[in-house]
Amino acid sequence: MWTAGASLMLPSLVACGGADKVADDSVPASDFDQDSTAEEVTAGLDLRGKFAVVTGCTSGIGFETMRVLAQRGALVAGTSRSLERAREACGQVGGTTMPLQLDLGDFDTVVRCAEVIRAYQAPVDMLICNAGYRGGGNERQLVNGVEKHFAINHLGHFILINRLMDRLYVSWQGRIVIVASRTAYRDAPEEGILFDDLDMARSYSDAEAYGHSKLANALCSLQLGEVLRGTRITSNAVHPGVIKTDLDRNLSAVSQLAWEAYAKLKGKSIEQGAATSCYVATHPSLGNISGKYFEDCNAVTIEGRGHMQNLAMAEQLLQTSIELTADWLVEFKKPERSNIERQE
Repeated sequence: MWTAGASLMLPSLVACGGADKVADDSVPASDFDQDSTAEEVTAGLDLRGKFAVVTGCTSGIGFETMRVLAQRGALVAGTSRSLERAREACGQVGGTTMPLQLDLGDFDTVVRCAEVIRAYQAPVDMLICNAGYRGGGNERQLVNGVEKHFAINHLGHFILINRLMDRLYVSWQGRIVIVASRTAYRDAPEEGILFDDLDMARSYSDAEAYGHSKLANALCSLQLGEVLRGTRITSNAVHPGVIKTDLDRNLSAVSQLAWEAYAKLKGKSIEQGAATSCYVATHPSLGNISGKYFEDCNAVTIEGRGHMQNLAMAEQLLQTSIELTADWLVEFKKPERSNIERQE
C-alpha cells in the first residue's frame, strides 16, 4: 500500500473546546456507551483462530485490550519497549499471548518486531496501535529530526502498519485500530499538521505536541480508509476517554495529582477505556466501516474546530510520512494466500 515512492442517529453532543460531536449516521449506532467495558462489548464473541497485535500491552488500556481479546480466544501479540515487561504482562493474561519488544522511537526495532510477527506466517486480523508517549516539563525533544511525540505516536506506528500490511491483506477481514484522542481537535495547532515545522522549533508545549501527534493518528487512519478502499482491510481511529494510566508518568507530581483527580471526577475506568478499541476491532457490524472516528463505542464527526475530516491534509500527511520513513518502509506486494497459513 505504501512504498518509499508512493445507520441510526444519536443525539448531537457538545464536546469540550468549542467543537461539536455529531453522530455519524453512515455508521450503525451501537448499544454501547461511555459506561460500557471491554468485556461487555465483546460478550458472546468467539475469537478463536484470530491473531491480534496490541502495542503498549504492559499497563492501562493496552493491557486490558490484550487481556479481553485473549479471553475471547484470540492469540495476542503484546508489545513493549522492554521485552521483560512484555513477558510479565503476557504472563498475567489467561489465554494465548506472545510478548514482543517494540520501541516506537527506534525505527529499527519497529522493523525487527514486524519481522518477528511476519515470521509467524499467519494473517493479522487486528492491529491495535495503542502505545503512546506523553512528555512532561515542556522540554522539546527530537527523534530523527522530528518532534518526539510525532515520531513515536505517529511515525513508529506508520512503519509498523506498512510492514504488516500484507498480513492484514490475507486476513478474512483485517482491522487497523489507531488509538487517537480528543486532544487531536482540542490541543493540536490551529493550522493542523505543521508540515513546515515538524520539529516544532517555532513554538512548543507538551500539550500541543501531544495533540499534534494525535491529530496525525486520526488523519493517518482517515487516509488509510481511502487508500484501502476496495480491500477487506479497514482502519478506524478511536478516543478511549479520560483515563488515569501510565501515559502521564512524565508529568510533574503536581500535574499527575491534578490529572488523577480530574480522571476520577470526569473520566473512565481502564475497563471502560479499552471498550472502544475492542468494539471497533471485533464487532461484526463494523466489517465494512473504515476511515471513521469513534468515541464511546460510536462513530462521530467533529464540527466547529480542528481538522479531523480534512482529507487534503490527510493525503499530505501520508506523503510526508512516506518521505520521513522511506528507509524503513517496504513496497506492498500482493502475497500469495497459499504462502500464509493460519496458526490454529
